[in-house]
Amino acid sequence: MNDGYLYLFIKENDMGPIGVFDSGYGGLTVLRSIVDVLPNYDYLYLGDNARNPYGSRSFEVIYQYTKEAVDYLFEQGCELIILACNTASAKALRSIQQNDLHRWGAHKRVLGVIRPSVEYIIENSQTGVIGVLGTEGTVKSQSYPLEIAKFSLKRNMEVFQHACPMWVPLIEDQSIDTTGAAFFIKRDVEALLEQSANIDTILLGCTHYPLIKPIIKQFAPDHINILSQGDLVAESLKMYLKRHSSIDIECTKKSHIKFLTTESTNLFDERATQFFGEPVSSHQIVLD
Repeated sequence: MNDGYLYLFIKENDMGPIGVFDSGYGGLTVLRSIVDVLPNYDYLYLGDNARNPYGSRSFEVIYQYTKEAVDYLFEQGCELIILACNTASAKALRSIQQNDLHRWGAHKRVLGVIRPSVEYIIENSQTGVIGVLGTEGTVKSQSYPLEIAKFSLKRNMEVFQHACPMWVPLIEDQSIDTTGAAFFIKRDVEALLEQSANIDTILLGCTHYPLIKPIIKQFAPDHINILSQGDLVAESLKMYLKRHSSIDIECTKKSHIKFLTTESTNLFDERATQFFGEPVSSHQIVLD
């Protein structure tokens, strides 16, 4: 499809890799956590860097872009796809599950990053008062307050949010070890904590943010649990595959990882290495 490349996985009796999709680089932190927890599986990562960011786009555009990526990954043999993107998970996941999966068959699955995070928070917060640090798009979507309210019917939980528009540019520009970065991180963490003295859990609601987690912790009290989505998604996926053996046996397990991008491979590889934690070599594709 699209570009004619033949470098992807060869299917074995309807088996294939686990697909991981993100609008850019942040999903690589999720993939890193998943690989650390489930190292024997094969993975196919796709970053739609050419059309990033998704956060400022309409619901219809995000749905269309995400559907194109999901279609592509299914065509490459993936049986299970993780939307490692808060925006895609919030604005496209449900529509894809309800409207599009039937085209691929009942055995196909698409999962997101929001529900695993919410489930962990509900089970582990002591005070029931949660802070969310995220992009402007994620905060405006109200995804986390809505999902926490939906799944915490037996608990009275409060959610406070704060948007951090400077964090992603600082991370992607590799400027996190600067005085300016510390200023913005400190300012945003304090702005969140000022909303409630009872916050005991902070969710990093952007997959870029694990790269600055050590700095964030400097400006938060020690008793606050700061959560990275990748770790939560990885553990949730591990349990999901244990519960769904019919899906697990459809996932190939040769410890292979392929990286795809819709952007220049040179640019992607340079920046992706920062997020994935080891050298990355990608292939360029076109989504349509």
